[in-house]
Amino acid sequence: MTTPSWDDAYARGMPAPWDIGRPQPAFVRLAEQGLLSGKVLDSGCGTGEQTLLAAAHGADAVGVDVSGLAIRRAKDKAAERGLVARFEVGDALRLADLGLTFDAIIDSGVFHVFDDENRARYVTSLASVLRPGGRCYLMCFSDRQPGTSGPRRVSQDELRAAFSHGWTVVSIEAAAFELSRPGLGMPFAQAWLAVLERAGQG
Repeated sequence: MTTPSWDDAYARGMPAPWDIGRPQPAFVRLAEQGLLSGKVLDSGCGTGEQTLLAAAHGADAVGVDVSGLAIRRAKDKAAERGLVARFEVGDALRLADLGLTFDAIIDSGVFHVFDDENRARYVTSLASVLRPGGRCYLMCFSDRQPGTSGPRRVSQDELRAAFSHGWTVVSIEAAAFELSRPGLGMPFAQAWLAVLERAGQG
């Protein structure tokens, strides 16, 4: 079911701060390293930039977002760019509803929107569609970001705690979200890029 507030974020005259019209540089680097390959899910894909990045690098890419408006824009982008990717309106907390299993998952700015209860549900949802040994590449707002505007800050300890059962935290490194406008007083926001591997053998 489409959530009106997320549609509203895409219906404004100006783009949403996270909708920069191109993939986030951190994910471009991952794609160039060949890490966004096989069957790839972009969870909370927005207008599809990370999904289309994976598709352009040969992945069988699927993007899911709760905003029907964002998904329509993602499909238009795929057609304009001549890229093949699947886009679905769906709830990131119910990814198992897709009935699919993936080799890799992209999360660009989704984890940090959830409260504690839904954060746990989200981690379970991710595990339900990621094959054993598959990896989730998650970029979230960082507690290194000064001030209080913008999304909830996330610490490394919170990430490790959230993925402490059934996952291996391969790495967490400093990164940055590029922004479409300096809503935080700067053209980027501090982030963590976490590489999280689902337990078990692929």
